[in-house]
Amino acid sequence: MGERAVVLIDGPSGAGKSTLADAVVAAWPGPVPPTLVRLDDVYPGWGGLDAAIDLVGRLLLDARDSGRPAVWRRYDWATGRPAEWHTVEPGRPLVIEGCGALARAHTQLSDVRVWLDADDGIRKQRALARDGGGFEAHWDQWQHDWEAYRSRDEPERWATVRLAGTPLATGRPAGSPAKSVPPQ
Repeated sequence: MGERAVVLIDGPSGAGKSTLADAVVAAWPGPVPPTLVRLDDVYPGWGGLDAAIDLVGRLLLDARDSGRPAVWRRYDWATGRPAEWHTVEPGRPLVIEGCGALARAHTQLSDVRVWLDADDGIRKQRALARDGGGFEAHWDQWQHDWEAYRSRDEPERWATVRLAGTPLATGRPAGSPAKSVPPQ
């Protein structure tokens, strides 16, 4: 993949994207580990899916591709305000994980695109348990925004690798590859 490889990991909330991203970073084959950017740290609030997609595209991926300094700004969920800026080293691999990572605009600026799916009931339980109840009041809004993104950008279509984070209705065991289809 090279020292400037970009890996995008997307899928619905609670599918296991963060766990997969941690495993990818830990098992990275090169001498320089990748920078990991979690979209949960970028979304500017519960209604921030589209804003984060735009920010990651402009400030990280486009900037990196054109040789400009790549940056992202952390959102402080406790205060509800933007926090510090982070710089991404240009010669280092990059892994971006989170809902919105496989936006159509990001596909040409990446090398590997992973779609991680999961059973809806299990992923909702995971997502709500993970955030200690903070997500529950926002689940419906997030799902609405997620479904709009999924309909508009068709993130599964751009995946170079498709995985299942839980057993799905098809009976495929957890972690087994879903159908791997080249992007169209």
